[in-house]
Amino acid sequence: MTDVLTVVDMQNGFVHPDGSLPTLGMALADTGRAVRQCAAAVAAARAAGTPVVFTRHVYRPGRADEGANLAGAHPALAEISALAAGSWDAEVADELGCGPDDLVVDKARFDAFLWTSLDPLLRGLRADHLLVCGVVTNVCVESTVRAAYMRDYRVTVLGDACAALTPRLHEIGLEVMRDCGFAEITTVAEALTPVPTP
Repeated sequence: MTDVLTVVDMQNGFVHPDGSLPTLGMALADTGRAVRQCAAAVAAARAAGTPVVFTRHVYRPGRADEGANLAGAHPALAEISALAAGSWDAEVADELGCGPDDLVVDKARFDAFLWTSLDPLLRGLRADHLLVCGVVTNVCVESTVRAAYMRDYRVTVLGDACAALTPRLHEIGLEVMRDCGFAEITTVAEALTPVPTP
């Protein structure tokens, strides 16, 4: 079994206090914990030689790729050019240590597989088991997990490394993914801490 850690949308716009969502009053709950745990997951994966893939939700200049539904749901995001490709807002949070040599997949929809190179990249890495963390638990994380499940990947969600608008929405997202069989739900420590040899 080949694991790949897939880090979903841990971008400044979502998780930094000065990011676009917090600026517009849509700050996620428990982002400090999610950032710390995602950073721990990335560090542990790197130490174990497990590939790490970061996704970013971004929009090209003019936001023609945003689509009517997303644009209509939160028009204020366009007014401040939220998640614009190449902007600080769109970049992965510094704490996660995403550098120029890392594997990054940009997307413009909740599902990180839709219209992106994620699936061929994972196939090239010979992945059959995805460890998933990031934001938003019940939106982009869940959409990506569902899509991975339908592509016959085994999926484990690192629940303590995810966050949503409210703790309740976070828990509902985890419950749906677990109870519908889309993913196993565990913690960073349980999934990535090496078992000591006797």
